[in-house]
Amino acid sequence: MLNLPAPLFAAVRRQHRLPSSVLVAGFIASLLFAAPSYPAQALSSPLLLNDAIHKALENDPWLKGNQQQQKAIEAKALAARSLPSPMMTLGIDNLATDSFEFNQEPMTQLKVGVSQMLPRGNSLYLMNKKLSQKGQALPHQRQDHRRKLILNVRQTWLDAYKAQESLALIADNRILFEQLVDIAQSKYSSAVGATRQQDVVRAQLELTQLDDRVIALQQQQEVSLYRLSELINDGNVQSFYSPIGTESAANKYLIDRTLPQFSPPPISSTNTTALLSQHPAILAVEQHISASQTDIALAEQNYKPQFDLNLSYGYREDAPNGMERADFFSIKVGFDMPVFTDKRQDQELNSAVSTTEFIKTDKWLLLRKLQADLESAQSQLQRLDERQQLYQNRLLPQMRAQSEASLNAYTHDVGDFAEVMRSRIAELNTHIDHLSITVDRQKTIAQLDYFFTAATHNTDLTKNDSTGDEDE
Repeated sequence: MLNLPAPLFAAVRRQHRLPSSVLVAGFIASLLFAAPSYPAQALSSPLLLNDAIHKALENDPWLKGNQQQQKAIEAKALAARSLPSPMMTLGIDNLATDSFEFNQEPMTQLKVGVSQMLPRGNSLYLMNKKLSQKGQALPHQRQDHRRKLILNVRQTWLDAYKAQESLALIADNRILFEQLVDIAQSKYSSAVGATRQQDVVRAQLELTQLDDRVIALQQQQEVSLYRLSELINDGNVQSFYSPIGTESAANKYLIDRTLPQFSPPPISSTNTTALLSQHPAILAVEQHISASQTDIALAEQNYKPQFDLNLSYGYREDAPNGMERADFFSIKVGFDMPVFTDKRQDQELNSAVSTTEFIKTDKWLLLRKLQADLESAQSQLQRLDERQQLYQNRLLPQMRAQSEASLNAYTHDVGDFAEVMRSRIAELNTHIDHLSITVDRQKTIAQLDYFFTAATHNTDLTKNDSTGDEDE
């Protein structure tokens, strides 16, 4: 007996005047032995997970902006190593105001001078070091951002996959529910068995609730798709997506129907702290700590005097009687005296020390958060593995057996139609729950991959995490 759609099922019964029990038996056979049907493959190639990740990394504006920020800091660090520009002076000294004659007085001179300010202590070297340390934090920030971006794309792609495959499961089972409605109507209209009007209403109600569930899943899918479009930054989600309808099985799909299989990273309880200390987010904070420590040394330079070197040359004309006058050369050294330090230098040093301790606290908090998130993901993965085994080994076979038994009992007029519908709904829900557990397991592994540099075995897209930044 073929798996007949509902209209054909009724037409065959009318044409051949077959008893409802015979048609129901054929329906049972089709229910037990029919292979699951999947929506047809999209005409356009589906979006693979790795392709989505590549697009996201390639089009991410934050990464480009961070690279420009690093170039700006590096240029500023080079500029910080240079001495301040020298100051030139040009003027006339000691010009007589009674005649304004340049050669009247022997002290009148045309003076040219240059002065150079010398920074305090090792301020130039320390300022260059501080900026260089800040710049060295940016590649670590990019590595951390790449990992977060890969994680977001993975999890969003998987959310869209879960909604898509849940819709496919419902599409596969909808024809069966339609046939159950047709059977109930046929048995009720022919007064065969114990079918009641409330059974027909219940079957139609379940079909309506299934339609509502389809709409909710489509909403979830669309949210994931537009979020994925934002992450890959292509600006046109419609280029690879058209919605899945409730009736047609030949609609386009955004994503590939093959679920990627990620392997959990090798993590032992003894090496998590050491591994997390090498996380790019932690390394970036450590660079800021180093820069703040250099800032302390820079604040200590304020206790040292700042020197000003001045050189000048004074030109004099000969006297009116022809006597030669020698030109003058002058050299001066000026410096400030940081004597009253309690209001300025001491406070600047205290501020630098407190800032360093504050950043150290940030590092400790971040490390503690990473450790807690890691332990939570590990525990979640363990429970998901247990649930997956439970569904595969026990729940799915038991739900299948219960559904078959209730349908057999009903067709022999010894069962309740409501139980048939409940068992079919329960079996469908179990399949969807199993799909959700499988997808959540892959999402959890993707989260674990975020924590470790060594977790690049799942994709080559994170190779720069352990080998350095690609633009350096």
